Amino acid sequence: MSRIAHIARTALIGLAIAGMGAPAAFASQDAATATAAAKPAKPPRQCFYLSDWRGWTAPDKNTLYLKVRGRDVYRVDLAYGSNQLTWPGNHLVSVVRGTDSICSPLDLDLRVSDGMGFAMPIRAKTITKLTPEQIQAIPKKYQP
Repeated sequence: MSRIAHIARTALIGLAIAGMGAPAAFASQDAATATAAAKPAKPPRQCFYLSDWRGWTAPDKNTLYLKVRGRDVYRVDLAYGSNQLTWPGNHLVSVVRGTDSICSPLDLDLRVSDGMGFAMPIRAKTITKLTPEQIQAIPKKYQP
């Protein structure tokens, strides 16, 4: 066999071997794409800035409604709240450490204060942005 024929034969064998692996590579890419498409999309993070917070109400010791940007309302369920939240004249205080972006319950550092220097810490368990229908369902007395 001539030297050129040997090189050509070796090249063809190499291409054939590479071609055999290609369908498997495409199949694994298709499987990865199908798996990604099968996963449910994460809901978009619904964050707000404390500087956009405009008011609050507490229908009970473990629930807060926060008015944000004049139109949005977030419900904050508390892991442990305080009866002081429902007392007239008390203040809700938020301590900002770093950025004032609120995206999860851990981002809120809340305290309820009677205005006389004592502030009791309360801890958020969940934060949920309410739909317009859910906002309308809040009794007028507790609309933030």
